[in-house]
Amino acid sequence: MNALLFSGQGSQKPGMAAELTERSHAARAVFETASAVLGYDLLALCRDGSAGELAATEVAQPAIMAASLAAFACLKEAGVPFSAVAGHSLGEYAAMVASGMLSMEEGFALIKLRAEAMGRCAAQAGGTMAAILGSDEETVAAVCEKTSGYVVPVNFNSPAQTVVAGEKDAVAAVSETFAGMGKKAVPLAVAAAFHSKLMQPAADEFYEGAKAFAFKEPEVDFYSNLSGEKLTDFSDMPARLARHIVSPVLFTKELAAMQAAGADAFFECGPGKVLTGLVKKTLKGVTALNVEDAKTLDKALEAAGCAAL
Repeated sequence: MNALLFSGQGSQKPGMAAELTERSHAARAVFETASAVLGYDLLALCRDGSAGELAATEVAQPAIMAASLAAFACLKEAGVPFSAVAGHSLGEYAAMVASGMLSMEEGFALIKLRAEAMGRCAAQAGGTMAAILGSDEETVAAVCEKTSGYVVPVNFNSPAQTVVAGEKDAVAAVSETFAGMGKKAVPLAVAAAFHSKLMQPAADEFYEGAKAFAFKEPEVDFYSNLSGEKLTDFSDMPARLARHIVSPVLFTKELAAMQAAGADAFFECGPGKVLTGLVKKTLKGVTALNVEDAKTLDKALEAAGCAAL
């Protein structure tokens, strides 16, 4: 069974999805839709913008979503079947579009609302994030608990990678503690302490705007960061997505649930291959491939038994 994964914030990079838009009209149409909703040429920004320009939250979120949906459009155009979707943090919004919960126009309008709310909050609240490598979840949680200031584990990415978020001094202190234990702490290229209580103003603002959107039930299984399981209750998605902004991402649990349901091939749609790496570190006996450019698209289509575009 094929499952699609959608990239999260921090995966942005100059030139992302440019090759895909040259290969596929459907991929280019994703950027045309995004640009119409956003009010500026998103493809030109992704193709020609600097790393600094693409890193701003207000830009990074719709840009990564567009690159992810461009990759999805290529897989769909080639006839790659899939039965489940999941996204890492921001990636849940691309997953909602891919699953049919939202139209593409609705998806970009919603991510614009989210990105702007989070961007405003980030400018005021500050904070930062770091990935702790080579340690287990329990140890990371214990170190955060003992550290002065506000810092908490927020992204449970694999058995050996947990992301912490919080006040800059507290995150730095946690990073120093793990360095002293012989572990690696990698600062993330994000603008704030996402998925922590420091983002509560953004969650509140986003919720008010999200109530105007109508969410359909997905056409395939949709797995949730909040529960780490298949989502079955879609009755109040605005409240769920608002909580998502300030809650941990249970990605390790999510991958295990997808595999238990029969997923044995994972295709990451979007820039980079972070999620592909997490799948390989977390699950045994599965295939994991990323799709971000012409070369990786061809490899994924070959693995799926589909003809090249």
